[in-house]
Amino acid sequence: MIVTGTGQREAWQRGVLPAVEEVRPDVWSIPVPIPRSPLRYTLSYAFLDDDGVIVVDPGWDSPEGRAAVTAGLEAAGAGLGDVAGVVVTHVHPDHHGLSGWLRERSGAWIGMHPIEARTLPGRLWREHRPETDRAWLVENGVPDEELPKLTLDPERIGGILDMAEPDRMIEDGDLLPIARHEVRAIWTPGHTPGHLCLHEAGAGILLTGDHMLPRISPNIGVQTAADGDPLGAYLASLEQTAKFAADEALPAHEYRFRGIDARAADLIRHHDERGQELLGVIDAQGSPTTWAVASALTWSRGWDTLQGVMRRMALAETLAHLHRLVAAGVVRRVEGPSARWHRLPRD
Repeated sequence: MIVTGTGQREAWQRGVLPAVEEVRPDVWSIPVPIPRSPLRYTLSYAFLDDDGVIVVDPGWDSPEGRAAVTAGLEAAGAGLGDVAGVVVTHVHPDHHGLSGWLRERSGAWIGMHPIEARTLPGRLWREHRPETDRAWLVENGVPDEELPKLTLDPERIGGILDMAEPDRMIEDGDLLPIARHEVRAIWTPGHTPGHLCLHEAGAGILLTGDHMLPRISPNIGVQTAADGDPLGAYLASLEQTAKFAADEALPAHEYRFRGIDARAADLIRHHDERGQELLGVIDAQGSPTTWAVASALTWSRGWDTLQGVMRRMALAETLAHLHRLVAAGVVRRVEGPSARWHRLPRD
């Protein structure tokens, strides 16, 4: 992998926002700050066109975020009123948070994959009861003393529940309505079920959202039994995006890079090694709960430093790996007051 956004990487290392940049003719990179997050900012992208501007992933809704998007568009020679459309790679608030505000200011449409629309927090969590969530945590072995810190309460996440509904659906293979650019949507499920990457062959760029980042592995998590095998979907998506080896990756965080195929191979290898680590924990503990597996794994900052939502994300990520091992026929789940995981006999 070769870093091409050298100025972006230098800014990352210094802990500051990178500059607004024109990365291709009429394609601008606009950093939008994320409050109180180690990710620091989202790289939003603006495609200038004859009939207005298409903004990809406008970022987290905050006064600083609104100011950053406004200033970035001005640097590109446009204004809020010129925004004709907003494309969302996925509905996490550091990507989709400002979409509704932009639509209010400009009348722009908002587009996303139809599967992603079904996972909007307002649809999933507005009627979700804390006791239901607590039962899911207990099922996964969360100790009683941890339950209050990990339980999601819809009343405490109201802003996220109000994120905008889409006006149009963008399917795999669809071309975005942009005259100056031939941008095609690529469905890359894994990080979320309806995650999209955006490919412009003529410019040699692939907007990777959170599907592929240069430095970290995106969270792949399971929240309900209906989530199936998102890690399996993610690994298959990596195989697909590896085919764009000649293109430059424009991710939603950190910095631009080349070597998409090499980065895909790195991420596949990382998840394979993680799976082996999980199997080692199961072998050592015999029949652990999800919580017991998660707490025994290696985490970049250490398990003890993960608290609240970060610990919940670690639990969901562990569960995704366990679902992958079940799908691979290596592990089985045994139901009980808290589900437990058993290694299947090896041939």
